[in-house]
Parts: sequence; structure tokens; C-alpha cells
Amino acid sequence: MTEKREYTGEYPDKTLYLPGPTEVREDVIEAMAQPTFGHRMDRMTDLYTTIVEDTKAFLGTDNDVIVLTASGTEFWEATTLNLVEDRMLVPTSGAFSGRQANVAERLGKAVDRIEYEWGQAVKPEDVREALEASDEGYDAVGMVMNETSTGVRNPVEAIGDVVAEYPDTRFVVDAISCLGGDYVDIEGHGIDAIFTSTQKAFGMPPGLAVCVVSDDAYQQELEQDDASWYGGFQRCLDYYDRRGQTHSTPAIPLMLAYRKQMKYMLDESHEARDARHREMAEYTREWARDHFGLFPEEGYESQTVTCIENTRGIDVAATIETVSEEYDMVFSDGYGDIGGETFRIGHMGEHTVESIRALTDAIEDVADL
Repeated sequence: MTEKREYTGEYPDKTLYLPGPTEVREDVIEAMAQPTFGHRMDRMTDLYTTIVEDTKAFLGTDNDVIVLTASGTEFWEATTLNLVEDRMLVPTSGAFSGRQANVAERLGKAVDRIEYEWGQAVKPEDVREALEASDEGYDAVGMVMNETSTGVRNPVEAIGDVVAEYPDTRFVVDAISCLGGDYVDIEGHGIDAIFTSTQKAFGMPPGLAVCVVSDDAYQQELEQDDASWYGGFQRCLDYYDRRGQTHSTPAIPLMLAYRKQMKYMLDESHEARDARHREMAEYTREWARDHFGLFPEEGYESQTVTCIENTRGIDVAATIETVSEEYDMVFSDGYGDIGGETFRIGHMGEHTVESIRALTDAIEDVADL
């Protein structure tokens, strides 16, 4: 049994280069330290409507936005319960797409997988073939835009265009480790529900989940015999329309931080934020090619997380530990079965090429590259 380990707060500050959580601006953290107020007060309406409408403006969408106190995992469950009556198609190419399929199965849905080796990207033609081959059809296609375990960025735009040819099938996208750092035209590619967590490319503290919902997805939930209670589109969005608030008690301090950070994101703009993340990704990939190798399929590399193949056979765990101790910087081992064989650098949120270079210089020093 796990024993209690007392939290003391006496820990050195570490700069985070993880696939999440990531670095948070100091004044965004300070925004949480305000007196408590009631979640049914007018002040809450002012706060919640601000973050919802600012999120729409930042993402360039007219679709509805839900911000819930939860991790992004909540919307794996909610989108499945809300949109899938019987059958779902899920391409699996890593740990998190596999988990999306597992969640649907645990909720009693019939799930067909298109299986790929880790490091490979989902191909639009394979999705088309599966949709065409199904006699029963699918209520939804669910997929991960950015496979955090492998550093693969799947072509959701092209896949969305394929799914759009099947008007009775909704397209659900997990963009947890990339939305806000990798531009996607949500309405332009028929994405019915796309969701993220605030501690990733949004550069906010963890604890809030964001989902963008199309009118078709909302209407499809209305036709379901059952749906998610906490993450139900109708419950969340109808309450917002009536009261401008959340239907259940929210983490108000986190929403205050959200409000502060979203103003920075709007000032930068979605397009500029995308360009900055692209520059960081290109620098990290070039560094990885010079010293190691890249794990993801060529041409499908993530814009927010680089998964590096350990071609030199360095001791990844020891390197991570030493970089943390000597430089107060933290990056990530490979995920699951590819731990040690790979390692990952998160370049998202408020990082820049200069801050990423500081990490790669530290790795070079510790690993004697």
C-alpha cells in the first residue's frame, strides 16, 4: 500500500518541457489568488461568458464552446455518450487513440479499429475504405489529432473532409496536446466536437477541459436515448444560454487564470501562435536529426511534441534526472513500451525557440553529444 508522503512546498522550481503540463506565466498563476465568490453571482456570468466568447474568437469558430472543470478525459466519455448510439470507428496509432477506443468499449459501444503501428499516421484513404465497407454505418469517427505518445500529427483536416461525405456520422477529435499551438479550421473540415485540456498548448494550469461543439453534434445528442450528465452538450449549452454560467460548481480560480491567459492568446492571435509553435517544432526536429533520429513517420511530425528516437543508446532516465538536477529543466521519457527507446520534448504554450535551445544545450552537455 502506498504510504503518505507529506507535501511541504519546499521543492526547487523546474522549467517544464513535458508533453503537459507546461509553463504558466507568473501573472496567470497570480490571477487565481482572488477572494472567493459565488458561482451563481453576476460576477461569475461576467467571468464565464468572457472565457467562452474569447475562446470562440481565438479559435475563429462560431460553434459552441464548453469549458468544464475536468481533464480532457471527460470529453472522451462525454462525446461518446452524447454522439454514439451503437457503433464508432476509431483509428488507433498510439497509446491515446487506443485509450479513446477503450473508453468507448467500456461504455458499451461497438468499436471498430483501424490499427497502425506506433509512429505511423492515420491515412484518410483507410478511413474512407472503412466507412464504405460498413453495412451498419457509424454514429461517429473518433480520432486523436496529436498522438502524444509517438509525436505523430494526424491529418485531421483531410480525414474530416472524408467523414463529411457521410452526413449521419459525426467527427470527434481529441486535440488535447495541440489545440492552441497547432492551427485547425474546425468548421472548414467538418469537425463536430474537438476538445483539449488547458495545461497543454493553452499554457494554463491543469484542471479545465474545453470542447467545441457543432450544431449537428448538439442535434444528434437530442436524438439520443441517453447522454452524459456532466458533459452533456444540451445540459451545458442550454444552461449557458439561460444563465451564462456552468450547470455545476466550477473551479473559479482556474477560470480566472484562463481569462488572463486567453487575453495573451488573443493578443498574439491563433495564426501567430501557430507560427511560433511551428518554429519551435522545426528547430527541435533539426536538432533531433543531428544527434538522434525522429520516431514519427516522416511528414507527420507533431507541432507541439517531438518524439525522438534514441539511436545513440543513451541512458534516457539518467539523462532526464541529471538535466533536472543540474539545470532545473524537465523533459519526458518515451511512453509505455517505447520508454528508453525514445524521449519526448514538449515545445508548446509559452515556450520559444530560445527556451527550447536552452534545454537541448543542457541535454548535449549531460549526454556528452
